[in-house]
Amino acid sequence: MSTQGIGTATPPTWFRVVAGVALLWNVLGVVAFIGQQTMDPATLPPAERSFYEATPAWATAAFAVAVFAGVLGCIGLLLRKSWAVTVFLVSLLGIVVQIGHSLFIGNGIEVFGAAGFILPGLTLAIGVALLWLARLAMARGWLQAGSTAG
Repeated sequence: MSTQGIGTATPPTWFRVVAGVALLWNVLGVVAFIGQQTMDPATLPPAERSFYEATPAWATAAFAVAVFAGVLGCIGLLLRKSWAVTVFLVSLLGIVVQIGHSLFIGNGIEVFGAAGFILPGLTLAIGVALLWLARLAMARGWLQAGSTAG
């Protein structure tokens, strides 16, 4: 039996554990997004207030795409769906756009200091790792197309 991308191979337990932890990580991203959208900027220090008030809609949209696609991609992994690969690619693109704005266009480093690299760097690394994991799962036949999880 060939397991190259046909979705008949059973993934190891660690795969579901990693996908579940990744889902929790991405749900925390959704919570952070919602928190950012519902916060009162007046409660922030002046530099942070200016940063958030000056964030363009496209950067906010990239944040939304990154976190909501991340959640959807993790659900796809848990359901063993091949579309998870594409969804993680979309999420990663959202991460890159958001970080690009935050660190380089919006001058987030001036506002948050060197520590402002930590969470974006971790987020980018996890986004890359999840795309890699989805591609690995596809190559090993752990994911499948269609509407049933096999």
